[in-house]
Amino acid sequence: MRGTAAGLLTAALTVAAHSVGGGGLPFGVDVVALGVVAVTVGAVLASASRGGDVRILAVVLAAGQVAGHAVLAAPGHLHAAAALPAWSMVTAHVVAVVAGAALIGIGEHLARALSRVVPSAAPAGAAPIAPSRQPVARSSDHPLLSTLLLAFSMSHRGPPVSTR
Repeated sequence: MRGTAAGLLTAALTVAAHSVGGGGLPFGVDVVALGVVAVTVGAVLASASRGGDVRILAVVLAAGQVAGHAVLAAPGHLHAAAALPAWSMVTAHVVAVVAGAALIGIGEHLARALSRVVPSAAPAGAAPIAPSRQPVARSSDHPLLSTLLLAFSMSHRGPPVSTR
């Protein structure tokens, strides 16, 4: 769950921070490249043993923001509003990293708390429901579907019978 959230937040917050900082919205190849960055960030955090630590989350998300910015600022991608200073884009990316790390950390903490509370809230003395006994047909006068399909798939045509 942490990896999926990190990947989705990396893509969404990179686009949002880049746009707020004066860059344009991505299109075409930029979207695909940003998707690769997001999947990589998600895979790294999903496989990390201490990926739930907020510091590790922040470092990996920061690397994702840097890679995402590099993808969006690559040659051929024009910034829509170059009038804004560069520090506004850096600030937007830093805010995105802090917000993303906080959201993922809080979400993971809440998911753990819910997973502990929900089983304890279930009634303890509930009797299990007995499985119903369904009659089982041992034999049938209808042929199997596989037999019918095999019979219809064989061709009955052949060469003409030779006359003697």
